[in-house]
Amino acid sequence: MRPPRTAPPTSPGHVLAVLRNEGPLTRQELQDRIGLSRVTMVERLDLLHRLGLLRQTGHRASSGGRPAEILEANEAGRTALVADVGQRHATVAVVDLRGDVFAQVHRPLPVGHTPRETLSGLLATGRELLAETGRADTLCAMGLSVPGQIDHELGVTVAPPTMAAWQGVRLREPFSDALSVPVLLENDANALAFGAYCDLARPHAALVGVKVGTGIGAGLVISGHTHRGETSSAGEIGHIRIEGNEQRCDCGRRGCVSAIASGQAVIRQLRPTGVRTAEDVVRRVRAGNLEAIRVTAAAGRLVGTVLATVVTIVNPRYLRVGGAIGVLPPFLGALREAVLANAHTSARDGVDVDACVLGSNTTLAGVAGLVADEMLSPDAVDALVSAEASAVS
Repeated sequence: MRPPRTAPPTSPGHVLAVLRNEGPLTRQELQDRIGLSRVTMVERLDLLHRLGLLRQTGHRASSGGRPAEILEANEAGRTALVADVGQRHATVAVVDLRGDVFAQVHRPLPVGHTPRETLSGLLATGRELLAETGRADTLCAMGLSVPGQIDHELGVTVAPPTMAAWQGVRLREPFSDALSVPVLLENDANALAFGAYCDLARPHAALVGVKVGTGIGAGLVISGHTHRGETSSAGEIGHIRIEGNEQRCDCGRRGCVSAIASGQAVIRQLRPTGVRTAEDVVRRVRAGNLEAIRVTAAAGRLVGTVLATVVTIVNPRYLRVGGAIGVLPPFLGALREAVLANAHTSARDGVDVDACVLGSNTTLAGVAGLVADEMLSPDAVDALVSAEASAVS
């Protein structure tokens, strides 16, 4: 496969990229950073303005003469439809490319839900939300997150065992055919990690995101990019085997972390007390039920012990935990203690361990951020410029 075309460092797309990364900036500040002549810079900015990708946000105080206009990338003018599908839920939202949510719907899914019914429902709900918000005319892309690995080239799932019906399903076509926009796909843990990264204002630091819901998964954001690995399986910490434990995992092996410490595992351990769902666990922990707190903390301690190795290897600045079970104080507290007790000293001293501030919306924020990076990339912007030039001529 050919490498992607790289935009010239002075193209309109590159100008917008500098504004996204370093803005807001005045024209002179932008010109100094890129090295374009004044005439060429004016031309580039005019093109971006006509495409609705640029906006003025104010003026910079001047010691003499007219105050200089301050410019920034306009990420609010375009719309994305984003969705997160889980084993027991689906969420659909209409967002702009900053990640601001205009409307969203969260719905439970039946056990064993099928791709045809679920994807059809997502599409119908998405169209309704676009109509309600009046954002259909500015729709530029669709983003979808699902559990399990994804073959990004083919656009198909390598589904987790608990969603066997989703194995090999083509995810892009139902949406691209109906909406006529590009469709981006991401694993749910990767999306959660990127959402936490965006919520931290995209720091120049590595981040590990961990999602603890029905299963367990992790995502890595390094140098501002999601690290998927050679086979898109980076972060599959849920299937690290714990010696001495023979609990069968959904993947068919025994002793996986997910089989012992996931939300599904916590529910199974608490089933004799009447627990049936993750919501039951949450309610009992919040009510101070000692057995629920004990089991949840034990799960957090095990996941934290595994993450201590991840922290030692990756040496991230941030470790963020999400998912209904993962954010519970007993789980998170025990996880944090285990990481700090077992990670190498130099890695431990630099890591900030906390819950995802955005809660259940972290994954959607990550999908929105990934869509923004794709649709506002230098190559994508330069393609828009070329298309407009062709239309005019």
